[in-house]
Amino acid sequence: MSAESPYLETQQAILAAALDEVSFSGWSPACLEQAIDSAGVDAGTALLALPNGVSDLISLFSAQGDESMLAALPDAEGLKIRERITEAVMVRLQADADYRDAARRAAAWLSVPGRQKQAAQQLFETAHLMWRWAGDTATDYNYYSKRTILSGVIATTRIVWFDDDSAELAKTRAFLDRRIENVMQFEKVKGKLTKAAEKIQTDGSGFSEALDKLAQWRFRAANK
Repeated sequence: MSAESPYLETQQAILAAALDEVSFSGWSPACLEQAIDSAGVDAGTALLALPNGVSDLISLFSAQGDESMLAALPDAEGLKIRERITEAVMVRLQADADYRDAARRAAAWLSVPGRQKQAAQQLFETAHLMWRWAGDTATDYNYYSKRTILSGVIATTRIVWFDDDSAELAKTRAFLDRRIENVMQFEKVKGKLTKAAEKIQTDGSGFSEALDKLAQWRFRAANK
């Protein structure tokens, strides 16, 4: 949620009311209408605060979870990158712990054709905030690759979390650990591929080495 919005309080009031309603009618125009009424907001002001209706409401829900995550994350000092990302993903899930059904329904709403762009944007923003907290300052192509890869990790881990009734979310954490291991292996291979590519550009060598490293990573990932 943008603190610069003149309708911030109105948006927050409608979202709070919607979270009480969404389990009954989902993220729908009916839910939004009921939330606006429950929040005591007039229709004109609601339209100005949420011009895109349910779409804006779900974006607000995602942003609220991101803000809660940042507020709950500890000091990253002393943690390895792998530990930082694991911590960030688990804390982000916990930020929605009281609204798991709402999060599940939001994911279903965003999966409808035509809404994937919004889903990708929200995931990318969450991943960006995680990487910034973790200390990443990349501005080159790694900026996008890191956030895109982490977006996929967040999305797939969230699916497991939706139905995880294990103690202390053990199933979710185990799944997340495996996905992050895949990412770490990819990063290692990517570094080797980059060096091999430099060899190819300078003296033509390194091509077979690059193919070999990529094949090894693909085999390990497929047999996880």
